[in-house]
Amino acid sequence: MDSTVVSFHEVTPEIVQITMEDRIHKNTFSKSLIDGLTQAFQRIEDHPHYKCVILTGYDSYFASGGTQTGLLSIFEGKEQFTDTNIYRMSLDCKIPVISAMQGHAIGGGFAMALFADFVIFSRESIYTTNFMKYGFTPGMGATMILPKKLGFSLAEEMLINAANYRGAELEKRGLPFPVVPRAEVMGRALELAHQIAEKPRFSLITLKEHLVRSIREELAMVTEQELLMHEKTFHRPEVKERIHDLFGK
Repeated sequence: MDSTVVSFHEVTPEIVQITMEDRIHKNTFSKSLIDGLTQAFQRIEDHPHYKCVILTGYDSYFASGGTQTGLLSIFEGKEQFTDTNIYRMSLDCKIPVISAMQGHAIGGGFAMALFADFVIFSRESIYTTNFMKYGFTPGMGATMILPKKLGFSLAEEMLINAANYRGAELEKRGLPFPVVPRAEVMGRALELAHQIAEKPRFSLITLKEHLVRSIREELAMVTEQELLMHEKTFHRPEVKERIHDLFGK
């Protein structure tokens, strides 16, 4: 690993911890973060003994979605969110992945977290799918993975309203995932990782492949539909204005 913003740590010979730590960009999807995650997951793909991955962030940030520059490039038609697969790396990983969301998860960063096999929330952190805040429809598979993981009613509210939700509030709304104090997120993730690592690697890979096959197949169709919605919604003048005026607020 030659990344300065993504660290790769072998907790045990069977458990890997990937930490996103782009402090300059607050874990938005900068090129350095994307490159670092790509390297990390490729290293996992090439290793014959790993059984579980913990994906986490730094301090109060897990992942913050697209950069302002990246959003403006999509507005200008220079990029599409499918140009990289950062949002689905956990889904494509052949071994189980735990999203240890010790910090805020915003937009595509929240979608990315939900594509993991296990998700742990912190009570203090903010979780939001804020695409519509900027005036464009959601991407990165969010329109599929939120309903699947959170239930349709809560997902529809989060996607349309684009509001901020603390983990504690989502817990009261019946979130089907552990919600613990920020200081306990990594401890819970490590406990779970050790439990997973007790199982045979071949069986873990086989079962995950079976469980997520339909999600992987459906995602291709959903992202195509999201791109079509982007063609209709992303290139309007008010979107550019909102990206300039509201980004980071």
